[in-house]
Amino acid sequence: MIIKPMVRNNVCINSHPIGCAALVRRQIEYVEKIFGTADAAKTPDPAAGPRLALVIGCSTGYGLASRIAAAFGYRAVTVGVSFEKPATESKPGTPGYYNNITFEKEATEACLVSKTLNGDAFSDAMKNEVIDSVKEAAAAAKIPPLIDLVIYSLASPVRTDPKDGVMYKSVIKPIGQAYSGKTIDMMSGKFITASAGPATEEEIRCTIKVMGGEDWELWIDALDKAGILAPSARTVAYTYIGPELSWAIYKNGTIGRAKEDLERACREINKKFAAPAGGAAAGDNKARNGASRRAWVSVNKALVTRASAVIPIIPFYVSCLFKVMKEMGLHEGCIEQITRLYRERLYGAEAAKDPAKVPVDGGGRIRIDDWEMREDVQKAALARMDSVTEETLQTATDIAGFKHDFLEAHGFDVAGVDYEADVDPSKVV
Repeated sequence: MIIKPMVRNNVCINSHPIGCAALVRRQIEYVEKIFGTADAAKTPDPAAGPRLALVIGCSTGYGLASRIAAAFGYRAVTVGVSFEKPATESKPGTPGYYNNITFEKEATEACLVSKTLNGDAFSDAMKNEVIDSVKEAAAAAKIPPLIDLVIYSLASPVRTDPKDGVMYKSVIKPIGQAYSGKTIDMMSGKFITASAGPATEEEIRCTIKVMGGEDWELWIDALDKAGILAPSARTVAYTYIGPELSWAIYKNGTIGRAKEDLERACREINKKFAAPAGGAAAGDNKARNGASRRAWVSVNKALVTRASAVIPIIPFYVSCLFKVMKEMGLHEGCIEQITRLYRERLYGAEAAKDPAKVPVDGGGRIRIDDWEMREDVQKAALARMDSVTEETLQTATDIAGFKHDFLEAHGFDVAGVDYEADVDPSKVV
C-alpha cells in the first residue's frame, strides 16, 4: 500500500515504516560520529558512562534518543519499555513500533545487547517483566545485573493506577481562568485562536496522577527492592518550563502541576538514595550501597512532539524559536539534546566520577534548555512573535520546519524515502 500522512487537528494518526526506520538510523549515525564509536570493537571507559541502562518510554522523542545515545555512544546494554500498537498487513503501526524494531535490528548488527518490551509501563506486571529482562540482558552481556542509568520518559494521556485499578486521564488546561491565544494550524499555515476552559480540581488531580512523579518513584522502588540498582545508579526524568508567555497554559496549568509533582518525586528519590540502610549509622553512606546514587529532573528544550503540536500557543512559539535558533546556529533536535545531556552534564569529565559535580541550577535541575532560554534568543523569538503576520508567517517563522519535524516524527517527509512506493506496513526494512 502507498502510505500518506493522515492529519486531523494537528494530530497525525498514522506512520510510515520506512521513514521511521530511516530516522532511527540517522540518529544512530549522529551518535556514532559524535562519540567516535562507529568501530564496534572500540569500547569507551565504563567509568565514563552507563553499562546497563533502562529507558522507560523508549520508543519516540527524548526516550528514543536517550536509548540510542546510551547504546551507540557508550555501548551500554539497554532495556526499553513502551506501549505501541503493532502493524498489520492493512494498517501501519504506531511510529514507536517501527522505531523499536529498527533499534533492535541495528543493535544486533552492532553486537549490542538489548531487550525491548511492549506493554503498560504503569503496571506492576510490566515492572516485574522488566526486572526479569534486565537480568537476562545482563547475563547475555556477561555483566552484573545492575542498572546504572534509569531514564524516565513516559508520555501517556492515561494511566491505570496499579493500586486501585482506576484509569486516570490527563488534560491540558489552564488553572483558575480560561485561556485563549493565537496559535498556528501547521497544515494550513494559518493563524487560529486556541481556547481552553479552566481545569476542575478533579482534572488537576487526574493529570498529576498520569503525568506526575508517582510512577517514577514506583519504578525506582521496584528496581531497588529487586536488588538490580547499581550503587552508582543515576536516574533522570524530563520536563519543560519554557518562556513566561506559555505559562498560563503550561507551567501554571495542569501540565505544570504534574511537572511540579515530578520534581517532588525527584526529591523523595534522593532522600531514599541518601538514607542509610537498616542497621547502618546515619552518616554512613557507604554502608547504604547507594552513596553515589542520584536523581535529577532535566529541563529540556522545546521540540515538536505529538503532544506539543496540540498545546495552544506552542506551535506559534516554537516556529518563531526555531527560526531564531537556526539563524544563530543553536538549534538542536532530540538526539543532539540528549547527546549534550550525557557528554556535558550527566557524564561530563568530573561528573562521571562524582554525581555531585553534575551542573544544576538553583533548584537542583539539569538545564539543557539553556540555549533556548538565553536572553538574546528569547528576546529575538518574542519580538518575532509580536511582529509576524499571516502574510509573513511562511518567511518570518519556521512553520515549515515545525511541520517537517511533526511529519518526520511519524516517518513522513524524511529525506531519501520514496513515498510513492508500495509498502507492506507489517515489515520494516
